[in-house]
Amino acid sequence: EVQLQASGGGLVQAGGSLRLSCAASGFSFDDYGIGWFRQAPGKEREGVSCISSRDGITYYSNSVKGRFTISRDNAKNTLELQMNQLKPEDTAVYYCMSTIEGTPYFGQGTLVTVSS
Repeated sequence: EVQLQASGGGLVQAGGSLRLSCAASGFSFDDYGIGWFRQAPGKEREGVSCISSRDGITYYSNSVKGRFTISRDNAKNTLELQMNQLKPEDTAVYYCMSTIEGTPYFGQGTLVTVSS
């Protein structure tokens, strides 16, 4: 069973930092790209960042580029998102996600709240 468990969310003031983690299990982690999505209250879920399986190619949405850094540890089956210079508009539930054999899997999210 594919499992993606995100953690590390919390309440932070604008300008602060948080580090999210995602523990993956149930599939061959280093064979697949993986990334982060988020969903703010009243808005559609949006892609934030992703990283390729082995060569570490990364993508960032324009809204987080230069502030967030994605990384993965294929030995530990973990994904991380370092979020710096947080803004109130970064408030959302953050999910890790991977498409495995053509099926998208979203894990349980972790709530990030940025106060102004």
